[in-house]
This record gives sequence, C-alpha cells and structure tokens, in this order.
Amino acid sequence: MNDGISGNGGGSGLLSPIFIFFLVVVLQTLDGLLELVKRKGMHSAEEVQLRKEIKQLLKEASSLSTPSTFAQSAKLRRMAAAKEKELLRKQEEHRKEKSWFYELCGRVLLVVKVLLYATLVLRFWGVPVAAVPHHLLQPFGKILSWRAGNSATGQIMVGIVPWLILTSRFIIRRFC
Repeated sequence: MNDGISGNGGGSGLLSPIFIFFLVVVLQTLDGLLELVKRKGMHSAEEVQLRKEIKQLLKEASSLSTPSTFAQSAKLRRMAAAKEKELLRKQEEHRKEKSWFYELCGRVLLVVKVLLYATLVLRFWGVPVAAVPHHLLQPFGKILSWRAGNSATGQIMVGIVPWLILTSRFIIRRFC
C-alpha cells in the first residue's frame, strides 16, 4: 500500500510532505496577494486620466497669479474641483464594483483552504508526515510529534496537524 508517504516521512508521491508544504505556500501566497490587491486597489485608466487633468488644471491655475488673470485662475480651480468630485465619484463606484469580487475570492479561497486542511487531517490523522531530527525542533519536538518520536533513531515523527500549523505559521511570518 503506497499512498505517497513513506514510513520515514520522505514520501515522493502526490501527498508527500514537500507537496503539502508547497500547496500550503500557494494558498497562503494567494491569500496574501488578495489582501494586498484589496488594500492597494486598482486604478482604472479613466481615474488616471482624471488625475492628470486635475494636476494640469491646478498647474495652469497656479501659473496665473497676477491680478489681471485672477478670474481665469479661479475658473481653472473650479474646473479642477469639479474634476476632483468626479474622480471621487468614480473611485466610489469602482470600490463598490470590486468589493464584492474581493469578498467572493476571499470566501472561495477560505473554503478551499478549509476543505484541503480537513481532507489532509482526515487522511493522515494517525500517519506521520515527516521525520525530523530531534535537534532541529528543540524545544518544541514533543509538541509537534504528539509523543510519536523514535528514540532509537533520534527522529521525531511529525503528524499532519502540527505540520499544517507549522507550515501555515511559517508562510504567514515569512512571506506576508
């Protein structure tokens, strides 16, 4: 019975510890990228054009600083203010438009993560996923092994639940 996990935790199949680690890396990276895009937001070409026009109008208005050109300067400033209002309206529309998409992607990603983790936990509940030398996990070896260590070889057998927690925490701290 070869299920992709060898007895020493160095499986080479589809569900090897390395594959599980990279799967978790991909899911956590997607989660981080989604949060980054959500925070940063995307600017449409129309918004960029409006910003350029506002900047140009304000630049022209500031160059007209003499008393004889005051009326023209005020007109340019009013035009810039109107464009700013239009820009704010477009940004609000864009935010509302994209908000549901980000929420949907976030929920889908969460469901995928939960299903994957639940599947891995159910599949490998009693099976060690990796064998790690005792000295690498000091002082947390007993916690990660759930007392499944092999004192004869000095290896600690890490189960799926600690492995998922360890890889998730590593990825969150390292890449996000």
